[in-house]
Amino acid sequence: MSEIEAKVEEVSVEETKASVEEVKSKAKVEKKSQPEVKKEGPEKWGIVHIYSSYNNTIIHLTDLTGGETVAISSGGIHVNADRYESSPFAAMKAANAVVESARNKGFDGFHIRVRAVGGVGSRVPGPGAQAAIRALARGGFKIGRIDDVTPIPHDTTRKKGGKRGRRV
Repeated sequence: MSEIEAKVEEVSVEETKASVEEVKSKAKVEKKSQPEVKKEGPEKWGIVHIYSSYNNTIIHLTDLTGGETVAISSGGIHVNADRYESSPFAAMKAANAVVESARNKGFDGFHIRVRAVGGVGSRVPGPGAQAAIRALARGGFKIGRIDDVTPIPHDTTRKKGGKRGRRV
C-alpha cells in the first residue's frame, strides 16, 4: 500500500469517529416529553344503578341527581343465549362497557346502588350483581357508597295466582 492510500484511510477513520461523536451528542440533547398530568379540578361523580334478577343484569350510570343517563348496558346485549343474560360473565362485560363510557366522559368515581326484584319476588340480587361490582372496582374509579335499594313491602303485597294459587 502506498503512502497516499494510507493517509486517505487514516483521514476517513478520523472523520467517521468525529461524525459518530456528533450523532451521540445530538442524541443526548434531545429530551423526552413528559406524560400529561391530570388537570386539577372538581371530581366528577356518578351513580351506578345495578338491577340484578335471575333473568338479566342491567347496569345504568347516571349523574349525581339521577336525572341524566350517562351510560346503560345489560347482560343480554353481550351474550347470545337467553340463559346467559344473568350470568356473572355477561354482567362483567356490561360493567366494562359502562366503565369505558364513563372514562370517556371524565368520571372519577361513583356510588353504587344494587337492586333485586323485590316486592313479592326475590329480595336477593341475582348472580350478576357481585361480578358487576367487581368489574366496576377494577375499572380504576373511586367507589363511594354501596347501597341495597331493593323495594321491600312493609305490609306484604299479594302474590299473583289468586286465592287457591297456580293450578297446574
